[in-house]
Amino acid sequence: MKYLCEVLLFCFFATVLSNSTKLSSKPARTDNDTKDHPHCGVNNNYFYAGPNSKKIENMFSDIQQQLTKLEQEVRNIKKNQTCVKQDGKAVYKNCAEVYKSGDKISGVYKIDPDGSGEFEVFCDQTTAGGGWTVFQKRYGGAVDFFRGWNDYKQGFGNLNGEFWLGLDKMHRLTASSSNKLRVDLEDLHGKTAFAEYSSFSVASERAKYLLSLGVYSGTAGDSLSYHRGLPFTTKDRDSRNCASTYTGAWWYKNCHHSNLNGQYVNSKNDGKGMAWYSWKKNSKSLKRSEMKIRPKDF
Repeated sequence: MKYLCEVLLFCFFATVLSNSTKLSSKPARTDNDTKDHPHCGVNNNYFYAGPNSKKIENMFSDIQQQLTKLEQEVRNIKKNQTCVKQDGKAVYKNCAEVYKSGDKISGVYKIDPDGSGEFEVFCDQTTAGGGWTVFQKRYGGAVDFFRGWNDYKQGFGNLNGEFWLGLDKMHRLTASSSNKLRVDLEDLHGKTAFAEYSSFSVASERAKYLLSLGVYSGTAGDSLSYHRGLPFTTKDRDSRNCASTYTGAWWYKNCHHSNLNGQYVNSKNDGKGMAWYSWKKNSKSLKRSEMKIRPKDF
């Protein structure tokens, strides 16, 4: 209701200002025209200067400043709107909005990034301040990640376990807001490391889910920038045969510096396992990986 009133006030002042502009645009009268009207401002559809004209000018200047502030507030409201009401139910765009609403427990939630329809995601609400929408999680090797294009497009696995969210959903998430990427890793000895990238987005299927990536920071080393600007490939859509050779699906080049969707193994993998080369080379597969995004302005 507060914002509705402000919008109505905006419309009122805009009308007043518009009318005042029309009046001030009319030709000023001469001294002969005004000699009988020393204090009036309007006569016979003419506007002329009187002793209060400076006050009127200042009033309109103040109104213009208030209108400018109000316009900015309306833009901020639209930008920062945390949810929309759909049949009386809150619908959030991502896990960051879920967190801001007060749901700070990690778990499965429904979101709708762009108004095209809801889907479920796993929200990490504890790591580095929470608000992360997880799109890849691996541990234990119970889910086979050596799959074809359609599986990676639509997603697979269990959101409460190991899963790949799906490239279509990842595109919707990253097309509707500016996000940063976090990659959490754990080796077979329980040691952990992470990598963050200042921006992350996935293009549409028409563009083959091309990877866009920002600047690296973290403790795991940069093993993803090598794949920047590349299309996603799977064993059935693999012009370089990298997916087939390294038993995974990724933004392969010739062939990889990271391979987090590779084969889950507990020994030397020669690059075929879950690899993050800058941290563990290709000597052993990783035990755990999580890839997640969060809006930059969280």
